[in-house]
Amino acid sequence: RPRIRPSPSERLDLRQARAVPALADLHAWLLSMQRTVAIGSGTGKAIEHSLKRWNALVRYADSGILPIDNNPVENAIRPIAIGKKNWLFAGSERAGRRAAVIQSLFATAKLNGLDPARWLAETLEKLPTCPNSRIDSLLPFSDSTLA
Repeated sequence: RPRIRPSPSERLDLRQARAVPALADLHAWLLSMQRTVAIGSGTGKAIEHSLKRWNALVRYADSGILPIDNNPVENAIRPIAIGKKNWLFAGSERAGRRAAVIQSLFATAKLNGLDPARWLAETLEKLPTCPNSRIDSLLPFSDSTLA
């Protein structure tokens, strides 16, 4: 069966062969455009922003382990950002904090490949008989939950 994702060393080789030359071209283009675009314009600000953060932007190309983007994090916080207006009136600050904890647990369950609703149902079922010393085993990132 073919592997969908390359190994870290294969990914590094691919990045060195493909990304590094493309990034060098992009850097040269940004520098040339910087001289021709108005500094205060939207394009000028975008170019300046990219050049100021260039080292961080290209760091992934020197590693086969670093992700090229932070999409998993963005996807995890999207529901919170979308629901922000709805949760503004959660009833109280304490209620808002509880909602944030639940959202964090659901996002963690998703990131660990669990169905959040199923994880919650199973956890609530186990909770009454779970000793305090084993409460951590119910969390969506514990080894016993993922097994």
